[in-house]
Amino acid sequence: MIWTPYEEKQLIQLRAKGKTTREIANALHRSYESIEHKIHRLGLEFKREEKKKKERIAFGDLECSSLTASFGIIYTFCLKKLDGPIIKRKIDLKDLHSGLYDKNLVKQFIEDCEEFDRLVFHYGTDRKFDLPFIRTRAVYWGLPFPEHKFMWVGDTHPILKNKFKLHSNRLEAACDFFGIPSKKHRLNTDIWLKMITGNKKLMQEAIDYIMIHNVEDVVSLELLWKKIYKYVPYVNTSI
Repeated sequence: MIWTPYEEKQLIQLRAKGKTTREIANALHRSYESIEHKIHRLGLEFKREEKKKKERIAFGDLECSSLTASFGIIYTFCLKKLDGPIIKRKIDLKDLHSGLYDKNLVKQFIEDCEEFDRLVFHYGTDRKFDLPFIRTRAVYWGLPFPEHKFMWVGDTHPILKNKFKLHSNRLEAACDFFGIPSKKHRLNTDIWLKMITGNKKLMQEAIDYIMIHNVEDVVSLELLWKKIYKYVPYVNTSI
């Protein structure tokens, strides 16, 4: 499809305002691939530092009842905005008791995703944990999880694995190595087991603890990412 001078001018203006490829595609009613190709032709790609500043980046983490999404559900999730506040969401115990389980929580995650251009996890992207887990839960509930090229994702785990040689690539171990304060509310099986007791008081205590654990993870994750992201190409890997 031929570009008019007016359309090129619009694209240049939108790029100058820091708009992402997806936002420009929506504004100009053109395909993502067409916009991406034109940006390359015009030399309008963002430099690494510009991307870091202009992109709406969030650092994400889930806390769940199980390691598999066919048997488990999500208890809490956090999305920490780059250099900003934390979106904190937890399962409603009423939903848990009524059989809705994590349906509303998954729906809320999908809505919160729309605020960002890139989500960063630790061991959370393809073939790992967080995104496959919540995508599976969304499909189970029939909810419209973000599709391919809706947004970008990043993961600190493969950076550690490929660019460093630590004794462990777990978030806690990496934080210890880089001198990053890590969570004080650590994984405790007794706390997680309280969630299946049916006792409202014990379950409330557990979900509050799990949320603090979750918050501490995303705070540490952001600090770790800032330490190591420059050692790999800034690539656009789709959700």
